[in-house]
Amino acid sequence: MQLFHSPQFDLKFNSVNNKTVHYFLVYIIILFVSFCIVPTNAQDNIDQKNDDVSTPLIVKLDEIGEKYIRFILWHQIWLSTNNLSNENTSTDWSISLRRSRMIAYAQISPQFLLFTHIGLNSLSPNNLSALGNDGDASQLFLHGAWGEIKILDELHVGGGLHYWKGLTRSANNSTLSFMTMDQSRPFYAWHSLGITDQFARHLGIYAKGRVGKLEYRMAWNTPSRSPLNDGADYSHRFQKDVTDQTSLTYNGVSTPDANGQQKGNTIIEGYFKYNFFDNESIKLPFYTGTYLGKKKVFSVGGGFFYHPDGMYDELNANHRDVAHMAIDAFLDMPIGDNALNAYASYWKFNYE
Repeated sequence: MQLFHSPQFDLKFNSVNNKTVHYFLVYIIILFVSFCIVPTNAQDNIDQKNDDVSTPLIVKLDEIGEKYIRFILWHQIWLSTNNLSNENTSTDWSISLRRSRMIAYAQISPQFLLFTHIGLNSLSPNNLSALGNDGDASQLFLHGAWGEIKILDELHVGGGLHYWKGLTRSANNSTLSFMTMDQSRPFYAWHSLGITDQFARHLGIYAKGRVGKLEYRMAWNTPSRSPLNDGADYSHRFQKDVTDQTSLTYNGVSTPDANGQQKGNTIIEGYFKYNFFDNESIKLPFYTGTYLGKKKVFSVGGGFFYHPDGMYDELNANHRDVAHMAIDAFLDMPIGDNALNAYASYWKFNYE
């Protein structure tokens, strides 16, 4: 379960010194950002024709708008400093580019959609590359690329490098509308990050749709055969003493069995949820973190992630299954001029 609260700021002035000035600057920045936030009740007063920010970047390919290409671009820029609570530490400011992304998707026809997502993550002064071509630096890479066919109004099927994930809503988070500042740490929502996928995206096929208030997404994927750090080592989590350890590592797909046969080559995952009030868009896989009261949404969902033979036990020289399950609930609704937002989830991870 996740609990969220509003940040509280405590500003104390003991004497006029450099530390006080730094605190004062932080406080001014916080006030400036707060006053720049548009109240939810003012959204209806915006003139959509003159508001360039809220107007989608769409290139129409026909007169009625059934064929089009849409572009979504965003940058998340962070200004950070070191621990100001330590009086013996000099203040140091730095700017980082947490995300820089571009999405382009083309509705070629009412039945066919093409999607492309490229970008970079976490560009900081520590990993800037002198010429922008260092293999260890943060660089642009392919986040998603898939094609989708509409079979029925209730069934769409697609394939490629996709983000139609199972397990929970937060596993399908939109990085444009987090309820918190960023994805929760540790990355339990993106539990297979870098182990079976490329930055939370799998190569595979998926099916999605909605029947009334019931919404679903399922996927059949092929896991990465080059997991990060040769696979997550879980042996220390089970080791009680020298004679009782499992030597489990999440690298079953890259470890053949005794007969030299490849194992762990399939992942099946899915997520199902019921919308009690407003339905949410399923055009794209990204779930909104908060609507700021623009919609009345209450949903309850459940999902799974199953990777047969995903683990390898080096001590016993055999493979083990990975099987996760979770349930969650999401609420976002207007209350007068304000909004109420809440999210709760229960996870059960099984790596053996």
